[in-house]
Amino acid sequence: MSILYNTPLMPLPSQTLPLSLNNNLSFTAISFSISKPTRSLRPPLQRHPSSHPSSFPPCFSSLSEMDGTVGQCLYPLHRTKTIHLVRHAQGIHNVEGEKDYRAYMSEELFDAHLTPLGWRQVDNLRKHVYEFGINKKIELVIVSPLLRTMQTAVGVFGGEGYTDGINAPPLMVENAGKSNHPAISSLHSPPFIAVELCREHLGVHPCDRRRSISEYRSIFPAIDFSLIESDEDILWRADIREKDEEVAARGQKFLKWLWTRKEKEIAVVSHSGFLYHTLSAFGNDCYPSVKSEICTNFANCELRSVVLVDRGMIGSDTTITNYPGKNPQGLDLPSDVAEEINPSQVIACSGEMNQH
Repeated sequence: MSILYNTPLMPLPSQTLPLSLNNNLSFTAISFSISKPTRSLRPPLQRHPSSHPSSFPPCFSSLSEMDGTVGQCLYPLHRTKTIHLVRHAQGIHNVEGEKDYRAYMSEELFDAHLTPLGWRQVDNLRKHVYEFGINKKIELVIVSPLLRTMQTAVGVFGGEGYTDGINAPPLMVENAGKSNHPAISSLHSPPFIAVELCREHLGVHPCDRRRSISEYRSIFPAIDFSLIESDEDILWRADIREKDEEVAARGQKFLKWLWTRKEKEIAVVSHSGFLYHTLSAFGNDCYPSVKSEICTNFANCELRSVVLVDRGMIGSDTTITNYPGKNPQGLDLPSDVAEEINPSQVIACSGEMNQH
């Protein structure tokens, strides 16, 4: 598949509607649409019966309760995370698969690397990330352990060019994965962690089979691979392709794991199939336009920013921005609350005031 990177767009308006999953985690749409697919890669989504414009967010039960708050919900800040979702840039498998779908079965596309156009897409997204200051906010980059995703991740969120002798390992060595690209420094960049839960569909297609972690460590020295248990790829099978619903279940597991991280603003660099099937579980109780911001296919090197909300008790973080007030201690009751607590004192006080 060959999809050009379009000119970055300004952030889309936030509708802050919860896109729920199992009543515990939900997404709120505040998308940055960086590029749009030129055509759909999967069947269009069927509109869920509850996604009609007359549907309300689950925190309201009637129109009278909404009173000017249509499309709005409030959540405690410490129960949210901002997630920047990125699909890898164009890989060699995208080009060959666009010509002939059977090419995905070719061993020549094993662990597909980025094309020269893909690297230009990376450069464009990097410029956007710096222009809007996203790079200054990201505390962690999580990446699928395949060549094309790691090349994209370090190219977008990594440091500048690497120079021998500096006291930091490079994120990527020169010409890693036939990239013909200079080394990329880890200086002034967030930590990078490779996580297998956010890999593409597993099985059958060689382009989705990874190399050994030992080999990856030699070309991506500053990426942390400690969460990957097996050096060899034991998840990919030549005769069984992971089902869409299995990818979606893995995506839900990934999001729940993501919530256990202490970081509040995280970039995730993954794949079209994984992102599509993971996000399609959200948005059925929202307006169709909001659902479409989340649940459509990702173009190569597209970024979408969303807010992950803990509506249950998955997260245990305490707030660092709330302030308790009333310190030092002292009486501080609004008049209507005081009347409810001790109406007799309020009546007596009112009588004294009338005498004066």
